[in-house]
Amino acid sequence: MSTHAKRERLLFADLLETAGPEAPTLCEGWTTRDLAAHVVVRERRPDAAGGILIKQLASRLDRVMEEFAAKPYEELIQLVRTGPPRFSPFSLKQIDEASNTIEFYVHTEDIRRAQPEWTPRELDQVFQDALWSRLERTARLMGRGAPTGLVLRRPDGQTAVAHRGAPVVTVTGEPSELLLFLYGRQQVADVELEGEKEAITKLHETKQLGI
Repeated sequence: MSTHAKRERLLFADLLETAGPEAPTLCEGWTTRDLAAHVVVRERRPDAAGGILIKQLASRLDRVMEEFAAKPYEELIQLVRTGPPRFSPFSLKQIDEASNTIEFYVHTEDIRRAQPEWTPRELDQVFQDALWSRLERTARLMGRGAPTGLVLRRPDGQTAVAHRGAPVVTVTGEPSELLLFLYGRQQVADVELEGEKEAITKLHETKQLGI
């Protein structure tokens, strides 16, 4: 059975192929080649991937990423498309779905929305609900660095608290757009913000959202 993570992986791989290795992304300083290398290292080199979260391992992560980025671009894309090896935890369907649905959705948008004439994707309600479910579980973690109180709200009124504090800014949008906002892509997320003007400005400009 196809999963959200599987679908987003294949869309990401196709977009990498279409965009080419030197296309810009929303990840500052990274081209599509760098982004592809990041995804491959995350799934295939757990000895280095810890550097994503642990500063002491960051230099090792950088070295390993450089090694993968130096591979032929077509090989990188194939590694993305075929997925992790059997020894990787990401090869387990439940872990893949839980960890990679957001990973590949966000990185697909990192490529799409870095292009000058990007257009929104139309996402079905089942996928939006799946993103909201994951967003509810990760909101506190991803919003912990927010400079204001932060509440996420769907158009139907469902809410999730990403950060407690005052003043409070309420961000309203579809789960897919809220997700991008919470993962630090505030400038391209299609959302509406309510709250004090100064607080909204701080939240829009902060680089402390996400990991």
